[in-house]
Amino acid sequence: MPTYRGIGLMSGTSMDGVDVALLETDGDEQLVFGPTGSFPYSDADRGLLRGALAEAATLQDRTARPGVLAVAEKMVTDRHAEAVEAFLADYAIDPASISVVGFHGQTVLHRPKERLSVQLGDGAALAGRLGLDVVHDFRAADLAAGGEGAPIVPVFHRALVAAAGFRGPVALLNIGGVANVTYVEDGLEPIACDTGPGNALIDDLMLQRTGAPIDRHGRTAARGRVNEAALLRLLSHPFFEDTPPKSLDRNAFSPKAISHLSTEDAAATLTAFTAGSVLRLFPHLPREPELLIVCGGGARNPILVRELVLRLPCKVTTADVVGWSPDFLEAQAFAYLAARMLEGLPLTYPTTTGVPEPTPGGVIARASAATASL
Repeated sequence: MPTYRGIGLMSGTSMDGVDVALLETDGDEQLVFGPTGSFPYSDADRGLLRGALAEAATLQDRTARPGVLAVAEKMVTDRHAEAVEAFLADYAIDPASISVVGFHGQTVLHRPKERLSVQLGDGAALAGRLGLDVVHDFRAADLAAGGEGAPIVPVFHRALVAAAGFRGPVALLNIGGVANVTYVEDGLEPIACDTGPGNALIDDLMLQRTGAPIDRHGRTAARGRVNEAALLRLLSHPFFEDTPPKSLDRNAFSPKAISHLSTEDAAATLTAFTAGSVLRLFPHLPREPELLIVCGGGARNPILVRELVLRLPCKVTTADVVGWSPDFLEAQAFAYLAARMLEGLPLTYPTTTGVPEPTPGGVIARASAATASL
């Protein structure tokens, strides 16, 4: 198999900015990690994305871009282009050495039961501006074939576990706006699903109550106490009874259960909710994981990690402890998935999204065609 020098891009449901990562890979077993970079959205950008989230809630067509969504899509594309240009300049990387860019875009709606998932970002426009081939629209083929369209990165998690040489069942927990788990065990296809809320409810609470975008390092939650009655109400959501594969929208859970609490107690309770929802998945797995590795923004929240340690029966560690980048795994994953797309390899499986058979995905925007149309 050829080796691709790919750039992966990720802007998650926490809406904090654009992550960029360089990865050399064959889309299968080879993983050679390069530099990474993070380029935050401005307050105005995040405000525009919140408006896009509200407008997207009314969509019935994944291709529709009315009003705010059209403006937000151009902003997302521009910010990703600027991030790649700055990244290449920062590390003196020759653009001609890049084989492909994996561009996820910004998720503003995910309703898998309606076969509807919307990621803002114009792959052809990005290819034209960068002069590089861009793979985008990773979820559409899976949804069209009957899958959930998410999580989309478990095949990369499987490659990470194999490369690290872990034995026994291992789970990778990615905590972004929404949290998802990949369960990896020898002899099985990866099993994956969304587990429930990640940082989104906590972020929304902090923004509404304090104006801060996040509970940095869990400091607010650390000053509060978990309200067990509210936590039980949150964990009674029917999503947790469903067996994987399953996925959900960023706004699937109502914060009403914590609306009467102080900001500190509400943050503590929502943090415990994220951890407790992971435990609710364990009975649906073939075996209890021996090790759970936390990555994503949640890995930087020591109070959330502490809740996981307290509530889960297995050993819990973070991605940086095992030599991975907790902040850039998803960006690296989209470089990997772009290489798999070029090789025609499956991105999703019956055990990760519920798709009937292993399914390739992604759409390629060729730089030559995109440039010619400008």
